[in-house]
Amino acid sequence: MVLAYCFDADESGTPWSFWLYLDDRGNDGQRDALEQIFLGRLGGSPERQFPWARQESELLGVRSVPIAADHDRGCGWFRAGTHVAVSISAPVAEEAEVTSGIPGHHHLGRELHSEQIKVDDEGIEFEVRDRCGYEADFEYWSGDQGR
Repeated sequence: MVLAYCFDADESGTPWSFWLYLDDRGNDGQRDALEQIFLGRLGGSPERQFPWARQESELLGVRSVPIAADHDRGCGWFRAGTHVAVSISAPVAEEAEVTSGIPGHHHLGRELHSEQIKVDDEGIEFEVRDRCGYEADFEYWSGDQGR
């Protein structure tokens, strides 16, 4: 799954506007389960992991698209159909562990140089180059398991 979103952290009350992209290699049941999980509709504790589940948000849509990725640590890329393209060139030279700016994401990560971050879909369209990126692992859990 890939999530493309935008919000304005400087403007109070700005909703998260987002698209959810699901890999078209999954079957209907798998895609439906992922959709329900990532939209926070199956219970558990999504508001602890997903800001769009606990804050004002606008789901722009869900698409089944080809998703491709190269997960090489420190330099990789991913695409969600023709709508999202991200490529990373290298870690920042003065590497320091950082945490994500997304509230609730407590995993340590590192800052990277992004070559491209591009989103082109209804309601969200932007492209930036040579900006910072962020790399971390991801873990989802349902309920309170001491985390």
